[in-house]
Amino acid sequence: MRLYDILEENQRNGITDCEIGIITDDTRKVRPGDVFVAITGRNFDGHSACADMIAKGAAAIVADHDLGLPQQILTDDTRKTFSILSSRYYGMPTKKLKLIAATGTNGKTTSVNIIKHILNESGHKCGCIGTAGYDVCGKIYEAHLTTPYQFDLYGYFREMVDNGAEYCVMEASSQALSQSRFVGEIFECGIFTNLTQDHLDWHGTMENYYQAKKSLFSCCKSAVINVDDAYGKRLYDELSAQGGIRLTAISVKEMTDVSACRIELRSGGVSYTLADKESQKAFRVNIPMPGKFNVMNSMGAAAACAASGISIEEAVTALNTVKGVCGRAEVLYDKDYTVICDYAHTEDGLEKTLSSIKPFVKGRLIVVFGAAGERDAGKRPAMGRCVSGFADIAVVTSDNPRYEDQQKIIDEVISGFEGKCEIHSYTDRLEAIKFAVSAAEKDDVIVLCGKGHEEYQVIGSEYVHFSEHEIIKELCK
Repeated sequence: MRLYDILEENQRNGITDCEIGIITDDTRKVRPGDVFVAITGRNFDGHSACADMIAKGAAAIVADHDLGLPQQILTDDTRKTFSILSSRYYGMPTKKLKLIAATGTNGKTTSVNIIKHILNESGHKCGCIGTAGYDVCGKIYEAHLTTPYQFDLYGYFREMVDNGAEYCVMEASSQALSQSRFVGEIFECGIFTNLTQDHLDWHGTMENYYQAKKSLFSCCKSAVINVDDAYGKRLYDELSAQGGIRLTAISVKEMTDVSACRIELRSGGVSYTLADKESQKAFRVNIPMPGKFNVMNSMGAAAACAASGISIEEAVTALNTVKGVCGRAEVLYDKDYTVICDYAHTEDGLEKTLSSIKPFVKGRLIVVFGAAGERDAGKRPAMGRCVSGFADIAVVTSDNPRYEDQQKIIDEVISGFEGKCEIHSYTDRLEAIKFAVSAAEKDDVIVLCGKGHEEYQVIGSEYVHFSEHEIIKELCK
């Protein structure tokens, strides 16, 4: 790959063409021949390192102002340019993919994995980018970010195309949207699941958080929106007023474009009737995923597929073959007592998961959970208050503490507890799980919240292997 291959004609002025390596904004990764993109972040401005990167042998630097350096590519927005250059580097792979994206606080991972299943079952090869991993149709990479950074993201797109993918469904996180990790793309459909407090350490206010999510729909042909959610209703109304995008409202409360009625909830899944206004048809859906929120997730997935090139009949037929999603209300053990693993890590996520499980618990509900370190500390008491409303026994522990004091996090969570819930705490998550299993009696249900599909704990800057699937398999032999 040569430098001129990724530059527009007007960007080549004063730039010498040469062979290049990778494109990166990480000073630690720059090697001779690489292109360095200067990003102005919260704690570090990459422009301050540009001279050093040239001295290290960088083929070029991308900057938003003149630094008086050789081989500088000037642009108004280095984040957007990073995405554009990454796309060109990999041959603009998204031009050969039909893209679908899901955004919202909760439900993104479940939604995209159901969409992937529906498309694959309907004969359309589909890649997937999300929290549960990066599936490039032949290999699955472990995910440390919901939406990867620019150069990695377009590399995964390229691999999907090379492996014959027709579609890619992805989770669009609010950080990725605000950081322009993909630009200039046209999505067949965007899904809005819901919006509740999360990531305010990054966005500052709920309004900023909402606007980041809303930005996805400026590049979508169609949108599937949960109008039972207050922010979803606002989004639907605002997009309706703007025009230029096909909208599908989904609801479990009222008759909309796609609705759910005759809902039957059980410990092992849900059944409901999906009513499609456009076709004027109704279909019975049965999936082994408990909770009314999974009615919404699965219905939204089917509606998104119907908006992206397959019929609603095909979508529902495939939907009825879904087996579940790793780490989303997933049963890990079910004999005298039951152990369920779920990714719930916000007040809303906990409420939805625990409220769907509690009615079917014959014994006691034991909840193991924690709050992440260096992430939106304001939600911690609310998480504790939520769990105390459902759990008979709460075991508060760590969940990716990073560099923050684990006991401090636990104390902040416990400060929100109300009622008569029995409380235990362990800074060591393994010890917390061991306690929960040792305390379990016949007909009890243990819910492990927060890790879900993750097989690591983030302690400091290290990703330490930690698999609740493996732990429960060992403890419950």
